[in-house]
Amino acid sequence: MATPTPRQISLAVLLFAVAVLLSAPVHGAQDSPQQPASQQPKQPDQTTPDAGGPSGDTGVIAVPKKKDNTDEEPPAPPAPPEPKVTNPTNMPPVSLHVDVPEVTVDVGVILEKTGQFVPGLKPENFRVYEDGVEQKIDGFKRVEAPITALLLCEYAARGWVFRMDMLNSAWAFTQQLRPQDYVALMTFDMRTHIDVDFTQDKRQIQQAINELGMSVYMPAAFSETNVFDALYEAMDRLDRIEGRKYIVLIASGIDSMSKLTFDKILKRVKESQNITIYAISTGGLLREMTEGRGGMMASMRDMDYLQADNEMRTFAQTTGGMWFEPKFTGELPDMVRTINENIRAKYQLVYRPTNAKQDGTYRKLRVVLVDSEGQPLRMQDEKHKPLKYDIVARDGYRAKQEVE
Repeated sequence: MATPTPRQISLAVLLFAVAVLLSAPVHGAQDSPQQPASQQPKQPDQTTPDAGGPSGDTGVIAVPKKKDNTDEEPPAPPAPPEPKVTNPTNMPPVSLHVDVPEVTVDVGVILEKTGQFVPGLKPENFRVYEDGVEQKIDGFKRVEAPITALLLCEYAARGWVFRMDMLNSAWAFTQQLRPQDYVALMTFDMRTHIDVDFTQDKRQIQQAINELGMSVYMPAAFSETNVFDALYEAMDRLDRIEGRKYIVLIASGIDSMSKLTFDKILKRVKESQNITIYAISTGGLLREMTEGRGGMMASMRDMDYLQADNEMRTFAQTTGGMWFEPKFTGELPDMVRTINENIRAKYQLVYRPTNAKQDGTYRKLRVVLVDSEGQPLRMQDEKHKPLKYDIVARDGYRAKQEVE
């Protein structure tokens, strides 16, 4: 038998080692014997919880990662384009707006004895009631500004006494005018006549009054006095002027043959928003001397004058003005001074009505003065004597229609 060579021995050893490796079992975690569940050690939950703390009593606290600038979120998709709306052909642009109602009330506080304006009142001294419901005052200020006034004077063949009273009253009013005031003069009998248009030169008004005075004893053209129609025309002219306006109506108040009835002119007066009427009745002394005389015609005449006074008073009080019936010329300076003080010095209250409906209804207004405890305000002079005062304000206003 031949002896093996070293090379053959090395090859045999290598083959034997490979065979041993191939026949040996593979040991690992899957082939290890399983322990019972009760004997296996409890391992802590190593899952990473959400940011904010561990998931159980023990575990890992997760801290949110700081985002890299490179990991920014993708931009949001662009907004869809706005739809384009085009108006029909030949139709102008249309916009929609909602008017929030706001009411402005001018209030004058006048002492009865002297006619002086009462200064120094505060917002908490005023209470405004609309249809019996108290309103919250949002704005308050004292107003003293130039005036825009129309002198509406009766100049007819009713009698020279009436014409003379009118001229004296109109002249006394012009004496109170200031350089910044705008004033016009309109006279009426059966028709209206514009004697002087609006001007700041009171000399033009005084010159027109003097020209009327030259013929005061001459018979005028008509004895009829259409006060309702004249007042309507005057208000129609003033409606074209912005801001607060005043009518000083100086007349007997007797209406002869107007086209308008009293109800219609009163409705027009109530609809006015920025016009205040001050009324002066003429012929007071003549009426005082002839009132109560016997005879059917005298009784009818007295009734006509009483009705005229009531109508003049109604025009003034409805718009927040004042009514006067002077009997002597000496009363005129104090009377027109009261008118001027009440026109120029007012308290202006602004509120938003609780009834916001724009239904065109007439709303009744009432203004009262109270003290710090909510009781009716009492005034007294230096000698601690009580003073009576008048509150001059509109008695109501007409709400706008929604379609206006």
